[in-house]
Amino acid sequence: MTNIDFSPLLRSMIGYDRLSNALESAYRTEPGGYPPYNVEASGENDYRITMAVAGFAEQDLTIEAKENILTVSGNRTEDEDQQGTRLLYRGIANRSFERKFQLADYVRVVDAQLANGLLHVELRREIPEAMKPRKIEIRAAQVQDQTREPLIAPAELRAAA
Repeated sequence: MTNIDFSPLLRSMIGYDRLSNALESAYRTEPGGYPPYNVEASGENDYRITMAVAGFAEQDLTIEAKENILTVSGNRTEDEDQQGTRLLYRGIANRSFERKFQLADYVRVVDAQLANGLLHVELRREIPEAMKPRKIEIRAAQVQDQTREPLIAPAELRAAA
């Protein structure tokens, strides 16, 4: 396994230490896995995670957002499937799972729905007004006109000295 050294990059960038931690954790996680999922962008600030969770009921699923990490987990018990029958072949997965997603700042979970074996988690980035870009008005400097009289008369200057 290769370690990535971000110190040359971080020398000139202030406040990006969380970025290096996020990149390192993403590098360590395995791609793929169970359950399969899609991540969609439906607008500039709207996202959707869709997970294939066939066989899981609403009470079997847990969604938790804590410190910019969204955790989706599912837990089914073996007893639910048996119901007095003998299973000859298991092709449908019945295992528990936990999937974590790193969320950017100001991204929050808006809604979650379970329909047709798909779990849809709606996310939205809501940047506070204080953090949004704003236009700064540029004022012209007030230049003293040479043809006009000075603000302080020369006689007053001599008397003050």
